Amino acid sequence: MGLPHNPTNVPGWVRSPSFAVKASVTPRGTQSTGGGKIHEVGLIGGTFDRFHAGHRNLLMSALSHCQTVEVWVTVDGIAREKDSRINPWEDRIEEIRQTFDFDSDRLKFHELEDLYGPAPTHNEASAIICTSETISECESINRMRKDEGLPELEIICVDHTMSWDGSPISSSRIRNGEIDREGHCWIPESFESYEMVLTPQVEAELKEPFGQLIPGPEDEPSHAMSEVLKLTEGALGPLIAVGDVTVRTLQDLGRPADVALIDGRTKRQVWEGAEEIDSSLYDSVLKCSSPAGRLTPSLLSSCREAISSWSDQKTSSMIIVDGEEDLAPLLLHPLAPIDSVILYGQPSKGVVIRWCGEDAKKRCRRLLRGFEVSE
Repeated sequence: MGLPHNPTNVPGWVRSPSFAVKASVTPRGTQSTGGGKIHEVGLIGGTFDRFHAGHRNLLMSALSHCQTVEVWVTVDGIAREKDSRINPWEDRIEEIRQTFDFDSDRLKFHELEDLYGPAPTHNEASAIICTSETISECESINRMRKDEGLPELEIICVDHTMSWDGSPISSSRIRNGEIDREGHCWIPESFESYEMVLTPQVEAELKEPFGQLIPGPEDEPSHAMSEVLKLTEGALGPLIAVGDVTVRTLQDLGRPADVALIDGRTKRQVWEGAEEIDSSLYDSVLKCSSPAGRLTPSLLSSCREAISSWSDQKTSSMIIVDGEEDLAPLLLHPLAPIDSVILYGQPSKGVVIRWCGEDAKKRCRRLLRGFEVSE
């Protein structure tokens, strides 16, 4: 049958639209061509990366219609043609098992390594579960089964699970940093409209470096930064630099940041070296204000615009902050795609690297919730 030309679209199977809490909600938004009877064996397939609420609803719908569900999960070779950030096959199925541990004996996992999987010729299955995106492919599978003299599969079509913004939850949106696995926004809504103030409790948690410290002499920052560039080579997300010394050092090494934030200071003192930072190296220059110890809608808007520009068009941005950019990583991690790299200087110690993952996003969201609205 051959491999799919477009691994994002596996006909007859559920495209990963889609970590999850234990399954405990009632399936919703399900339509069927067979009157809702209970099937002995149902088929479902997809990538199932970053197992989320949409996946959970999909499988719960399948289990409500079928005694046994064969879950055909796309093998790594095909899945990573779509996106190299997709987790290994074993990790993907383990997340499903953990969510459905009480029903794990009813889920049978298999490797999906061709265009249709077993659906066109499966002798035991009588149902196939899909979303609206792939229902036409399921209909094609039924035509193939008819040509082989096999009975049609009942097509069970499950509605997408929507995120906070009314768009479907999807694995790609999670990898791109837009939403969490339940479809929630990573940044609390108050930051969109209000100037938010750092509290002593949050400040205490920010004392320790958030990431890997690469040590180096303060008067020769290029030593540590050269090591940083080796360690971050091949990162799939943007290289984000916070702080004038960090931005300037990357520039001097011939690798300007994809997103750079500066405020003309180091150690809260005006830094003459900032005058040598070349803004012409960037596709766009954004300006915003954010006083010390605060996060503003202006800073949030600039960070969002810079990251969106890189994600959509791979264009670079410099953000010039009137005030201080020290707290910006708390916004940048929630906004950035998975596998981005955020760098900032640690005075007298070196450079801190932090890869952007779901753990970093969760930590930043928790810390942001500790801020207070400015009086």
